Amino acid sequence: MLNFQDLKLNNRTPVYIQIAFYVKQQILLGKVSSGDPLPSRREIATQLNINPNTAQKAFKLMEDEGYVITNGNQGSVIYIDENVYSRIKTELTQNMLKDFISTAKAIGLSFKDVNELISKYWDEGEHH
Repeated sequence: MLNFQDLKLNNRTPVYIQIAFYVKQQILLGKVSSGDPLPSRREIATQLNINPNTAQKAFKLMEDEGYVITNGNQGSVIYIDENVYSRIKTELTQNMLKDFISTAKAIGLSFKDVNELISKYWDEGEHH
């Protein structure tokens, strides 16, 4: 079962979105599989020290986006198929790149500078 105690909340993004993003990250990292149970809304609220309504809002978002399914009193489970996985991967990759690009532009790096840096560190990463 997914543990939310590793999630470090920030003040920049609404908490329910951070919870959903955390679950998406765990899916991409292969730490959860389709059918894995999620803690109850109350348990997540307790783990993160947040209002249960915020946890409920996160579940609604995850259900709407299709990677969490809730069956009445049986609780909620992760749901992943090829489409869900592909959509999450695209979303997280695009967000990471947009953040990186805006940071690079903010400190005045050119596309050429960024390209050279990526090439340099990309190859370095394979030796670790």
